[in-house]
Amino acid sequence: MTLVVGLGCQRGCDVHALLALFDGALAEGGVERQQVTALASIDRRQDEPGLIALARLLKLPLRCFSAEQLAFYKDRLSHKSDVAFAHTGCYGVAESAALALAEDLSNAPAYLRITRKKAAQATFALAWTG
Repeated sequence: MTLVVGLGCQRGCDVHALLALFDGALAEGGVERQQVTALASIDRRQDEPGLIALARLLKLPLRCFSAEQLAFYKDRLSHKSDVAFAHTGCYGVAESAALALAEDLSNAPAYLRITRKKAAQATFALAWTG
């Protein structure tokens, strides 16, 4: 089974805020941290210090996708955000990125196991293939 966490965040989002969202959402969904295969986000956040620090801390690869790649998943999102679209060109970074990477890693259809969870500066989603 492939489990991928998608993350969206504001510029300057702290690694501790991301980790709290990550751990809280996993606990709520009954998923162990070590079950997660990789992290995903949008390419405009590939140099974001908090995301990079989280990937290092968790020893997980971080892969980022373009807004065009993420837009492909718009009809499969649990929540479409006009604010996210205005800022990024896609309707939801966390869910779209999780689905995109899970499908890419497994070459199989992915599904949202944990839909969008929102914190003050970040969003989280978990996709799986199995």
